[in-house]
Amino acid sequence: MFATLQAARNTPHLWLIAAGLGIGLLAVTWLAVYLLRKFFQSTRETHKEDGAGTPRTENASAFMTASMQGVIQQLREQEKELERLHRLERERAEQTERLSEEVTRNMPAGLLVVNATGLISSSNPAAEEVLGIRGLGFRRYSEALGASTELVKLIAECLSTGRIYRREEVEHIPPAGDKRHLGVTISPIRRGAGNISGAICLLTDLTELAALQQRMQLKENLAALGELSAGIAHEFKNALAIISGYAQMIQSEPSEKEAADYAERILKQTRNITHVVTEFLKYARPLEIPDETVALEKMVERVIAEVREAIPQVKIRREGTFGEVGGDEGLLRQALLNVGRNAAEACASAVDGGRVVIHGEIVRGNKTDFQTIVISDNGPGISAEALRKLFVPFFTTKANGTGLGLAVVQKIIVQHGGQVDVRNQPGGGAAFIVTLPLPRKVAEAVESKQDAI
Repeated sequence: MFATLQAARNTPHLWLIAAGLGIGLLAVTWLAVYLLRKFFQSTRETHKEDGAGTPRTENASAFMTASMQGVIQQLREQEKELERLHRLERERAEQTERLSEEVTRNMPAGLLVVNATGLISSSNPAAEEVLGIRGLGFRRYSEALGASTELVKLIAECLSTGRIYRREEVEHIPPAGDKRHLGVTISPIRRGAGNISGAICLLTDLTELAALQQRMQLKENLAALGELSAGIAHEFKNALAIISGYAQMIQSEPSEKEAADYAERILKQTRNITHVVTEFLKYARPLEIPDETVALEKMVERVIAEVREAIPQVKIRREGTFGEVGGDEGLLRQALLNVGRNAAEACASAVDGGRVVIHGEIVRGNKTDFQTIVISDNGPGISAEALRKLFVPFFTTKANGTGLGLAVVQKIIVQHGGQVDVRNQPGGGAAFIVTLPLPRKVAEAVESKQDAI
């Protein structure tokens, strides 16, 4: 009974406690839901501001998955952009490399790059043309250019000391044998703390310029010599005329045999001196070159005929092409005749018979066209000592020569704007090379018409 009453008395308190607990649980649940909704709303607003389209979901794992996918997509887009930039940079580098190669290949000056080990790592076509050597790449420069040449010495000095050479002039003899004058600029390649890793060499062919300077100097020397020697020769001729007159008077005496003999000797000596003075006047007197056109083919035929008549045992012929040059036909014929006769005399005693060939060729140049005439023989050639003095006045290798023949030849050719060279041939004999400029009549006519228009 008491227990029943006590239980009935405690029942309202239990209900109150249970009701309080239920209300508290509901409040906590509502607060949690409210906070979660606020969190999701703030997250969606943040993604909307960043431009990321996050799917509308209340699931946290789905939200994380969507976020990771967005990050992966951005990484892929950045990777594509990096690939595009890398491709553009590679194309730019390849274009720059092609441009550098084209510039190097089309440079008018020769370019050699020599590394620290002495190998030619790079060269352009102009370098091969200037040096007269093909296939320079990856060859040792001392072997390709010659072990003791001036150019090799400059490159070696630059590699060892780092010295810079600007506008140096050196002589170079290519495998073909013709001597060339080169303008050289050499600079070291440095890497790191002053270490020399190679050398850059720029080459320019100055052969034509050096020949032009030599011809100009020769013209000045000839002009000065002509003024002095013309007066001297005139006085010599006057004196010789007086001596010759007295000798003739002595020779006319019928009773004096010895006087007549002496007079004959005087006459002989005066004739010899007169010949020397006449030849010297040809060399010393300034030449007046007329503005005429000379057909070389007909002139060469006349020269061949005269040489055959004078030295019939030597076979002489012409070949090649002969054009027309401006100048004096008589002077040019005299020059070629002198050279042709010397060639025939040099090979007249050849064992297998003397042979002289006159070869003509027209060479097209950038500004001027040239006619080359090569007169070659199969004689013994010319000694090294005589080769250096061949055009010096009064130098001769003949017993009865005056030493003025080739000097006159050089003067005539130089006065016509050309040049004459000589060299020994590899198979024997000597070759004289006469170069004459061809007139540019067509170009002048076009320019005059354009000026008139």
